[in-house]
Amino acid sequence: MAVLTPPPSIMFPVHIRAGAVLLAILLLMTAPAWATLKNRNSLSGEILQQNYVRVTRAVAPSLLLPASTSLETDYAEVMRAIEAVPDVIVVPILVAGPVIAAATRNLANQFAQADGNIAVIYPDIGEPYRSVFTQIVGGIKGRAGGRVTNFAVGANVDTGELNNSLRRQDTRVVIALGRQGVKVAAALDSNIRVVVGAVLTAPENEVRDHPVNSLSPDPALLFSRLKSMKPGVRRVYAVYDPRQNAWMMRLAKEAARVQGLEFTAFEAQDLRSAMLAYQKILATADSSQDALWLPHDSTTVEEGSVLPLVLEESWSRNLAVFSSNFGHVRRGVLFSLYPNNVELGRHLAGSALGFLSSAGNEPSGMFPLREVLMAINLRTARHLGIDTSRPHSFDMAFPAH
Repeated sequence: MAVLTPPPSIMFPVHIRAGAVLLAILLLMTAPAWATLKNRNSLSGEILQQNYVRVTRAVAPSLLLPASTSLETDYAEVMRAIEAVPDVIVVPILVAGPVIAAATRNLANQFAQADGNIAVIYPDIGEPYRSVFTQIVGGIKGRAGGRVTNFAVGANVDTGELNNSLRRQDTRVVIALGRQGVKVAAALDSNIRVVVGAVLTAPENEVRDHPVNSLSPDPALLFSRLKSMKPGVRRVYAVYDPRQNAWMMRLAKEAARVQGLEFTAFEAQDLRSAMLAYQKILATADSSQDALWLPHDSTTVEEGSVLPLVLEESWSRNLAVFSSNFGHVRRGVLFSLYPNNVELGRHLAGSALGFLSSAGNEPSGMFPLREVLMAINLRTARHLGIDTSRPHSFDMAFPAH
């Protein structure tokens, strides 16, 4: 198994019940590091390094951060980075130096063998993005506790050795995070159940055997928030690539029916078709009762030409545009929903525990994100005549300019 060379300081979870000897060893080895971090935030026993506050503020606004911190990084950038990384790694604890880090990781894994039968694997991605996964795993451990163990896996995954490690730890369920998690899951022993999370989408032939939890918010939640902000909305439009979002459009159609909305979706498999569809929507939409939804879709929501067109035309026509992409809020869409990472982790742990129960049956396929926070563009809201006087109704707001 290829193992990444750890940086001078990495993070790795500690099981308190692993024993006083292990805890004392860890405290002695990490004293120079943890002593300087005693006033920093912690999450489920793991220390978050605050020099990465930019993205942490974007994806976990509930964490205590300096009031002067400004949001400079799109959550969309986080998602693109997560999707692009082809590696997997374990959650780490702060230790001083690569040699001690490797020794501590091995020692902790040995003690962890007795703890449980859920393993977590997630992409090896640098800070500040790794904090996203740290928060998700914090939620997993908060829900599943001592059942969770961790595996450090480098860029060249030896699936045979990985399977051997999982068998030695009596692992029954793997929570695989990121797109690479889907690939790793396909190579695991058939008797190991898999829960996939932190992906935007996956081909249907790759997810039919596993529950796959998308980072794209549930359209039912999006439509509900839209109606609370604009009660007069009666119709929602969307443009989508069926290769990416056929499953999401099926959910949207049902969600619209339940909420008394008319939903019209245009298929487009290239940029030209997408542009034509948007031009048709923008030319005929009635701003008093229509709204436009931008799903996570690299074909139809292209940010170089499609998004500028949609934002400019919707502004001039007073048309409400909302998005599944957090980064679009800063650029001018009305609102978006984005992951509550800790609650997402708790949800993933619940699925894993379901596999471990006597029933052991969890549904497979793609599932939308329901553990969400809300971001709003105040300038756009005021332009559309929406009351923004209730700050408790959203989690992050972009100020008017």
